Amino acid sequence: MTAPQTTSSTETSAAASGPVRGMTRLLEAVQELSLARSLEDVQRIVRTAARELSGCDGATFVLRDNGKCYYADEDAIAPLWKGSRFPMEICISGWAMLNREAAVIPDIYVDSRIPHAAYRPTFVKSLVMVPIRTMDPVGAIGNYWANEHTPTTQEISLLQALADSTSVAMENVAVYSELEQRVRDRTTALQQANEEIQRLSLTDELTGLNNRRGFRLAAGPALDTGRGQGHHGLLAFLDVDGLKRVNDTEGHDAGDALIKDVATTLQSAVRPFDILGRMGGDEFCLLIVDSAIDPAELKSRLGEAFRRFNESSDRSYQLSASIGVVHTPPTDDRTLDELIAQADELMYADKSKRKAALRSGTPS
Repeated sequence: MTAPQTTSSTETSAAASGPVRGMTRLLEAVQELSLARSLEDVQRIVRTAARELSGCDGATFVLRDNGKCYYADEDAIAPLWKGSRFPMEICISGWAMLNREAAVIPDIYVDSRIPHAAYRPTFVKSLVMVPIRTMDPVGAIGNYWANEHTPTTQEISLLQALADSTSVAMENVAVYSELEQRVRDRTTALQQANEEIQRLSLTDELTGLNNRRGFRLAAGPALDTGRGQGHHGLLAFLDVDGLKRVNDTEGHDAGDALIKDVATTLQSAVRPFDILGRMGGDEFCLLIVDSAIDPAELKSRLGEAFRRFNESSDRSYQLSASIGVVHTPPTDDRTLDELIAQADELMYADKSKRKAALRSGTPS
């Protein structure tokens, strides 16, 4: 009587080792996919894990792209179709996506779903292709063998489990990318808002010139730099004539128009890099560094700019201003505030002189 055959523990262990290794590798891939933050990361993880799960000779990662199958990545013993696009209707990955099920093909040359001409240059003899997500598939993962091979139920299940995890990872990447984009958009918006706040804090809203703070922040360093380079400078303080009268007789809109006309006229009379600011109300300041003109010449230039405006304008008012100008040589150690104060005094002296001239009927 023949004794019944028994299976040794070594044989049992060997039989079980394949599925155990596959499950272990799948769990590793799932963990890696949970940390993926880009589609490139997902592709890299999947192309490697898909091949290692079954010990096949090649694996591809395919994306659904506007009615085509885009072979985005691969890991294989020889080149397959990375970077290529094929219509879904003629591609086995397209078949798996359109039918939402795995395509198991032990011999590609006896299966009508395979475009044989595309496969002949390759090493592929057998394959399995599973969709990434069976509900509305977004791609597919393929395993390929160089020799005829019938994929086992275990191999198909592991590959499909990897595909299911891949779909979750792709959704996570999309969400993560959207959140990153929102953060970037919010950061950009915040930066733009801060820049606008900074600009408004330095800019006179009515004229677009520097306001008092903006003028000081720009003029102080420019003055110091000019002196360090041996340049002379001129600082002018202007007080616009007649603003109160215009405000009282024609309204504040007309007064605002007058102030804006003064700003535009002053800008036309100086260089783009000269520093001009509205100090408040009807007062303006101008700093010219590297000046080749003296205070009298600058006053004459600004007065001429006002005269040209008055001759060409149909405004109800005439532009004019009392002006004080201080010359600052390179060796001058006066601060910007001291120069402004002195120019202010000279402006009041000019205003008094002009008023006296008007009373006496003598041209100022």
